[in-house]
Amino acid sequence: MRAQQAATAGPRSGVTALPGQRCCDNERVRIELLHIEGCPNTGPAGSRLREAVASAGLDGVADVCLRLLGNRDDAAAVYFAGSPTFLVDGADLFPGAERTSDLACRVYPTDAGLAGAPTVEQLRDALLAAAAQGANGR
Repeated sequence: MRAQQAATAGPRSGVTALPGQRCCDNERVRIELLHIEGCPNTGPAGSRLREAVASAGLDGVADVCLRLLGNRDDAAAVYFAGSPTFLVDGADLFPGAERTSDLACRVYPTDAGLAGAPTVEQLRDALLAAAAQGANGR
C-alpha cells in the first residue's frame, strides 16, 4: 500500500492552523485534525470541522490545528487511529478506534454508511460532549 511505503520516507511533518483559525494557544482548547499526505478526506474533514466548531459555539475558546503526520514516528507520538483523526486536547474525539502508527485511512460510521470523515452533526455533537466533559474536570 502506498501509505505504508510512505512510512519510511514520508513528507515533512508539521502543525498549521486551518483557514480562519489560530494555532495553538496553551490556554485554549486544542482541536487537532491529524492527517497523512494525500488523504482524500482531509479537505472535507477540515471543512466539516470548521463548520462544527462554529456551530458548537467554540470559535472563541478553541484553536483548530491541522497536523500532517509524515512518518510512523509522528503517528506513534500522538493518538492516531488513521487519517483523519480528530483530537481534543490530545484525546480522540471518536474513541473506540484502535491506535496505530500505520499511515492509513480511517472510516467513520454515519447514517449514510461508512465514510472517510464524520458528518458536521457528528463532529458538533462530539465537540459539545468533549466541552461538557472538560467543564466537569474530565
